[in-house]
Amino acid sequence: MASWKRDFASGLIVLGPILVTLYALYWLYGLVAGLTPGLILDAAALEAFIPGDGQQAVQTREQIAQFLRVIVALTVFIILTFSVGYLMRTTVGGLVERLVDNIANRVPVMRVVYNASKMAAETAFGEQESLQKPVKIETWEGLRMTAFKTGKVTDDGREVLFLPTSPNITTGYVVEVESDEITELDEDVEDALIRVLSAGFGDANRRGMDAGVSIDVIDEAGRTGSDDD
Repeated sequence: MASWKRDFASGLIVLGPILVTLYALYWLYGLVAGLTPGLILDAAALEAFIPGDGQQAVQTREQIAQFLRVIVALTVFIILTFSVGYLMRTTVGGLVERLVDNIANRVPVMRVVYNASKMAAETAFGEQESLQKPVKIETWEGLRMTAFKTGKVTDDGREVLFLPTSPNITTGYVVEVESDEITELDEDVEDALIRVLSAGFGDANRRGMDAGVSIDVIDEAGRTGSDDD
């Protein structure tokens, strides 16, 4: 009977991430649908395509209109994001970013929220090259932790490292460490991020069903029966 347990665990490993992803997309759709105003597309405009005054026809028109409003909102957001990203590569974009930073940093409460959100976004969505190199540091005697070089150096010559938490790498600590206390790793940023994101269970060299923790189920009843024979 050990095989059905192994099959169930293997199926759960495959279906679990898919179900979580679908739920996240469903939640995002509901969020956008709730924020999208009805003036973008009135359900009455679809009456020519879906005629009828019945409750079913009215409900169908409203659902389709809501779906189309979400598509329009996401399309506008994507276009706006690409436009702002392209603008940031220009001189004008740099000036605008500095202006927004200066304004946000002048407001006491907004300054904390703005800087924390910006750092989290840069960590989660920024290019991996922004994290220069994964390293190991000995935080306590005999205890090493994975950190990343930021490319910054303090005035007294210490290297500035980002020490992420696991599995949420958008939070962590900024530490200043002497160069001789840093152990260089023979791996790239992606491998180190996989280890941190998976709470130490992931392996960059193993993908799909081979990744993660191996599952070895022992059928105690079957083994007992064989011993009795």
